[in-house]
Amino acid sequence: MIIVNCPQGSPEWHSARAGVVTASMFSTARAKVNGLDEKQQKYVDAIRAGNSDAAARDIAGYKAPPRSETVQRAIDGHSVGEPSDAAKAYAFRLAIERISGEPLDEGFETYAMRRGHDLEPAARLEHELVTGHVVQRAGFVLTDDHLFGASADGLIGERGGSEYKCLISPEPLREILIDGNFDKFKDQVQGCMWITGRTWWDFCLYCPALRPVGKHLWHRRVERDDDYIDTMVEDLLEFEKLVSYNEALLRFKEAA
Repeated sequence: MIIVNCPQGSPEWHSARAGVVTASMFSTARAKVNGLDEKQQKYVDAIRAGNSDAAARDIAGYKAPPRSETVQRAIDGHSVGEPSDAAKAYAFRLAIERISGEPLDEGFETYAMRRGHDLEPAARLEHELVTGHVVQRAGFVLTDDHLFGASADGLIGERGGSEYKCLISPEPLREILIDGNFDKFKDQVQGCMWITGRTWWDFCLYCPALRPVGKHLWHRRVERDDDYIDTMVEDLLEFEKLVSYNEALLRFKEAA
């Protein structure tokens, strides 16, 4: 991996991310339509993990095997579905950034993004105090080919890392604090472990408003899931082909 030591949100950070498929956008890059629904995906994942048909049906909630050509193609290891509109737009944006070498949005930050960057040092300190970890700031981490990257909020020792979220929307706050569900960040967390080669990652939610009840830091240890990462990387490499195609198309049009 290549570590770019720069503050998140700085001009150097925005420049390093230009044209790079970033972990925070992995779920968008993987988003498809006309593919598998949630139950079908669970069934396919269970079968590909080596479970029997009966066990896979139990896991997915089927009484009978799902009869679908799409399901069978997925079981056979073929890509199914097509990129969503959001994935297509993201791929096109990256293609433009690879040509210009600069972020297309010129480093624009929303209030939520700016707030997250401002609160991250406090979140990191709370995490260190609670766990005893010494967290090293990493800035931005790239794969050797500069195609994929992650804003690693922290690296811990030789094996770990950390992600800090400072959310303000009540819906995701409730999902995490009450239901313990942070699946929407799974691609980002597993993506960080893939890019950095780490084996565990602490997911932390920092909410200063809950300090009066002592619940301003919520954290969970996430272990590396190589099976999940392998599937994710397959999808990301497929997405990268779309980015490269768009770039080639734009360069061809420019030359023409």
